[in-house]
Amino acid sequence: MTDNTLQQNNKKTWSGRFNEPVSELVERYTASIPFDYRLAEYDIQGSLAHAKMLSIQGIISTIDWQAIEQGLNQIRNEIHGGQFNWQLELEDVHLNIEKRLTHLIGDAGKRLHTARSRNDQVATDIRLFLRASIDEIVDLIRNTQHALVDLAEKHADTVMPGFTHLQVAQPITFGHHLMAYFEMFKRDVARLLDCRKRVNQLPLGAAALAGTSYPIDRHLVAKLLDFEGVCENSLDAVSDRDFAIEFSSCAALIMTHLSRLSEELILWMNPQFAFIELADRFCTGSSIMPQKKNPDVPELVRGKTGRVNGHLVALLTLMKGQPLAYNKDNQEDKEPLFDTVDTLIDTLRIYADMLSGITVKTDAMRQSTLRGHATATDLADYLVKKGIPFRDAHEIVAKTVQFAEKNGCDLSSLPIQALQQFSDRIGADVLAVLTLEGSIQSRNHTGGTAPEQVNIAINKAKQWLQT
Repeated sequence: MTDNTLQQNNKKTWSGRFNEPVSELVERYTASIPFDYRLAEYDIQGSLAHAKMLSIQGIISTIDWQAIEQGLNQIRNEIHGGQFNWQLELEDVHLNIEKRLTHLIGDAGKRLHTARSRNDQVATDIRLFLRASIDEIVDLIRNTQHALVDLAEKHADTVMPGFTHLQVAQPITFGHHLMAYFEMFKRDVARLLDCRKRVNQLPLGAAALAGTSYPIDRHLVAKLLDFEGVCENSLDAVSDRDFAIEFSSCAALIMTHLSRLSEELILWMNPQFAFIELADRFCTGSSIMPQKKNPDVPELVRGKTGRVNGHLVALLTLMKGQPLAYNKDNQEDKEPLFDTVDTLIDTLRIYADMLSGITVKTDAMRQSTLRGHATATDLADYLVKKGIPFRDAHEIVAKTVQFAEKNGCDLSSLPIQALQQFSDRIGADVLAVLTLEGSIQSRNHTGGTAPEQVNIAINKAKQWLQT
């Protein structure tokens, strides 16, 4: 190879317009290959479909298409085998693959880029990447839901305090509490699947911004790549990042749900609660305090939630001032999107295992429920059923609670004689109402905490997970 040939090969694909090369600093600053290399598999998928369409439409020859297909498959094997030589000076994943393809098959490789631009190419790659990521995330959420259902089924009648304002409110079951998170994740799955419909639209064929003069068949490419349709406006096709923002919003909500559950796991593991024990593999110790067992994993989930939320804001900010169509700003969409996907996938992978390793301390939960007058509302409801207006019943029970606190006991442990001094409507049947089990069993309706209803909810959840 001569010096002149080497110099020519090092030129940018777009360098014909320019009289001087890009500076090394600008080259490093503008290159995306340090992070967009991970789109390689999707870039190859898109290129294979594009090349097949070009051949079918008679835009390139069958011989060129076959050479492109063979070359791209070899490049895919090189990438998977860690043998591909990524070059910073080639800017991005697209030009790295195209350069290698041209080296392997000659002019046929140069014809691959006919009727497309890197603008519609990268938009297609990101959508393919995100579609695959959504499918993986949905599966991982379902794994977490399976773990929740399994734990809830074991504790459908385990009594624990329900809280409002983090104060003891009413008795519930641990299974009922866990199934609340199942419902959150069920909504998350629905949001992701709805988002997937908008992700799964093909930009390829929009070219740089205005479409192409070649007789392409975009619907054929969409079919080859399993897209549900094509982006209908070429300007929007190359500049739209709504789908990435929408996904990031879904991801932020999923992480928020995981963070809420993590906060509860942290509280429940605290010796002041002592409701649960996390398996040792999800915790660490202290370098100075030998007794400590720190819930590092749920703490990190809380922290990483802020990270994912920040990526959502970054993407919104990225897009807010952009005119149509494509702008270099959009290169900045990948790192926050990639990190959001990675963070969510890693978190979900570890979460199902962590839930499966929880040890529940049922006695501690029950004893905690016996503190805080958890059945006060049940006593008020009892009085209402005896003919007392609810507001009056509320006042009677409030005074009864004050009496119990002065005597250093819980409302449920007061003798019937003590209760009757606050209302002559109270009879011996009140004792059943004031028990934890009586309180829980009385909420026997759809969505209630009665064990029968919890088991119904669990069976519905199992059926949903099988769909």
